[in-house]
Amino acid sequence: MAPLLEVRDLKTYFFTDDGVVKAVDGISYDVEAGETLGLVGESGCGKSVSALSLLRLIPNPPGRIVSGEVLFEGEDLLKVSDDAIRHVRGNRIAMIFQEPMTSLNPVLTISRQLTEALELHLKLDGGAAKQRAIQLLDMVGISEAAARIDDYPHQFSGGMRQRVMIAMALSCNPKLLLADEPTTALDVTIQAQVLEILARLSREFGTAVIIITHNLGVVARYADRVNVMYAGKIIETATAKSLYANPKHPYTLGLLKSVPRLDQERKSKLIPIEGVPPDLINMPPGCSFYPRCTYRVDKCAQETPPLFDVEEKHRVACWEWEKVGAAQAVVTE
Repeated sequence: MAPLLEVRDLKTYFFTDDGVVKAVDGISYDVEAGETLGLVGESGCGKSVSALSLLRLIPNPPGRIVSGEVLFEGEDLLKVSDDAIRHVRGNRIAMIFQEPMTSLNPVLTISRQLTEALELHLKLDGGAAKQRAIQLLDMVGISEAAARIDDYPHQFSGGMRQRVMIAMALSCNPKLLLADEPTTALDVTIQAQVLEILARLSREFGTAVIIITHNLGVVARYADRVNVMYAGKIIETATAKSLYANPKHPYTLGLLKSVPRLDQERKSKLIPIEGVPPDLINMPPGCSFYPRCTYRVDKCAQETPPLFDVEEKHRVACWEWEKVGAAQAVVTE
């Protein structure tokens, strides 16, 4: 059976006065029905752009999807008409955008913002759409939903606005949900509540989820598989258990070493990744992580490594992956 989503050699570039920014530079991956995929990496590595590319939401100019395929249920979304892709957005594929404080329209009620998609995609009339909207708010944990449905966004806290965004994304029972930093600007308690809502709804409705985040703890707890991105490319992909137990790429190992862990001594120092990400306009030859890598050899500066199959469902783009795997086993529960 074919995966729900198949991304093949996707390239999204931004054409600026200073040069071409290769924000997403040839990524390929699959998402199965009901699966939760984590997408991690530093800011600017292409995570959000890759998600926006799936729904053709890249601003043009300056951005453009240069090549690739996005096969959703066997249909290439990059080749369908503008009208057809509008019926996919918010319906079969939904997205929770970054920053809940600014993602909602401040001059429209919560009711109007929720019922718009219901009326457009599910053809519900005003009364039925509003009743469904109330059910959605109740489902994501907003108390007294019937009384709050006609409020405006400024009357909701950040956590409640994020719940509204989740309700909006799930309103048409999508088969795939893109959650771009779903816990941004939320305190730790609300973060946990929001993520539990996503996990529960995924279990109940069989919705596949792509979680884009910097939070490695979130990925460890909720993701089935993980794609690690760096400089517009996927440099390691594995099941969450395999990735945390035995990372094979120096960048992945660096990410795991740079976050605090409960099983370490209180005075243990965090080890940051030295250097900065490369300029995506003037990419160096060879491996893009070469200037920051402690395992580098001469070959790394000359040839870009392909994704090697190192274990079942575990692939890594590194010439020296065997040395990295032997250097340290990282176990995160």
